[in-house]
Amino acid sequence: MNNLIFLKLGGSLITDKEQARTPRMDVLDALCCQIADVVERDPNLLLLIGHGSGSFGHVAAKKYKTRAGFSPRGEGFRPYWHGFSEVWHEARELNKIVMGSLRRAKISAMAISPSSSVIAKNGQVSRWDLSPIRHALVSGIMPVVYGDVVFDEGQGGTILSTEDLFMHLAQELHPQRVLLAGVEDGIYADFPARQQRVTHVSPASYVKIRASIGASHATDVTGGMASKVQEMLALVKIMPELSVQIFSGMKKENLKDVLLGENSGTLIEVD
Repeated sequence: MNNLIFLKLGGSLITDKEQARTPRMDVLDALCCQIADVVERDPNLLLLIGHGSGSFGHVAAKKYKTRAGFSPRGEGFRPYWHGFSEVWHEARELNKIVMGSLRRAKISAMAISPSSSVIAKNGQVSRWDLSPIRHALVSGIMPVVYGDVVFDEGQGGTILSTEDLFMHLAQELHPQRVLLAGVEDGIYADFPARQQRVTHVSPASYVKIRASIGASHATDVTGGMASKVQEMLALVKIMPELSVQIFSGMKKENLKDVLLGENSGTLIEVD
């Protein structure tokens, strides 16, 4: 689809990951207002939004080890599936908050719940009917996906992060750009000192900075920054025409500037 952008609002950006079930409403509302401003400027822009679970889903997911899956023949059948439903509930609660903020910004948006539409196999998307997402985009409705529990044919159940979902969606919908808005202003070669920001990363150059890219400092069952970078590097290998941008959504008006084409943060592309 022409003029299609994927945008992730990171869980650490829209929630306080040090405090369970704590959204950053001021940040979230400001981000949605910036999105609304860009959509008004460019009515031809197609935008698919994803968001993380932050201090909602990750806490329950760590407690019940939901991402690791479960063998129906093993012990702990009931606790695992109780935890599975708890993570579903927490992810849905944050999604409702995000959708409320989008609505206040007067954005026509609709949540597409992965738990009700995706089947995974061994931790990766196996089947996903994308017809509702395609129809939403054509109709001028912004589809919103999010990190969520899904049933898994290989391991019973698991969690798919927004990046996991983007990996599949990008290969089907072919966006021009993937934008990952978080707290950090890109990738650093000296994390956590944060004195040497890397402006461009490719599959070849990644090996030089891999050791300095850390996991999340808070509860994050999907691996933090290192995991996100590795997934996006794998994606640009598959789709060399694609660019991925990691940037800070905390800076005033930065999301709007990036949506309009400004090169901020770190760009992930093939050489």
